[in-house]
Amino acid sequence: MFSTVRVRGLEKAIASTSSISIPSFLLPAFPVTSSRAFSASASQSSHIGSAPLSIPPEVNFSIVQPAPRKNGRSIVAARPVVEIEGPLGKMSHPIPPFVTVEHDAATRKALVRIDNREVKTQREMWGTTRAYLQNHILGVSEGHTAILRLVGVGYRATVEDTATTKEPEFPGQKFVVLKVGYSHPIELPVPAGVKASVPQPTRILLEGCEKRVVMQFAANIRMWRKPEPYKGKGIFVNGETIKLKAKKIK
Repeated sequence: MFSTVRVRGLEKAIASTSSISIPSFLLPAFPVTSSRAFSASASQSSHIGSAPLSIPPEVNFSIVQPAPRKNGRSIVAARPVVEIEGPLGKMSHPIPPFVTVEHDAATRKALVRIDNREVKTQREMWGTTRAYLQNHILGVSEGHTAILRLVGVGYRATVEDTATTKEPEFPGQKFVVLKVGYSHPIELPVPAGVKASVPQPTRILLEGCEKRVVMQFAANIRMWRKPEPYKGKGIFVNGETIKLKAKKIK
């Protein structure tokens, strides 16, 4: 097989000598193509958006149509909002104008549809909206969790009611205190709606209704000691693993 540079050279030579007859044995025996696909398999679109949503019996799922609002002299229709309420809390999510949510209270199913499947933006938001609603349903019924593992000599964490370097943003706010090799402890305020606990000195358990807030706080904690590939030390989130590298010996 010829390399890409040689193939391009053949293309230029053939194009420049189109008026000159070239013997057949000098031409390449394979079709010259400018590029080739990375994979031979056909691309398949995701069908997450078309999957129906199952609503547990203890969850209230409702679609609220807010009143139109005035924007100067014109009246703009407000976007509908899906409100989801369960035993662990209440959440809401605005729906784009080209997305329709059909709720069947009898079967406790909800289906997300879009106006035009040929539009790329609508197809992207189709699955995204369905994923957000599924996360909200799971959050208000069962909750989202994140487990962080502290791997390293002397690494440990505690949950304190007060902090020396941070001021609480709301009454009753707690702080996650990390001792991960710095000369001073790291104090991180726990966001509203998230519950932090330390079942072991090297384990941190985060619980909350909103998955985005829980995982973002877990990422903020992980940022102080990212897993390194030589000794395998750091803060790991959930089932995160890392491939160790061989040590450099001089």
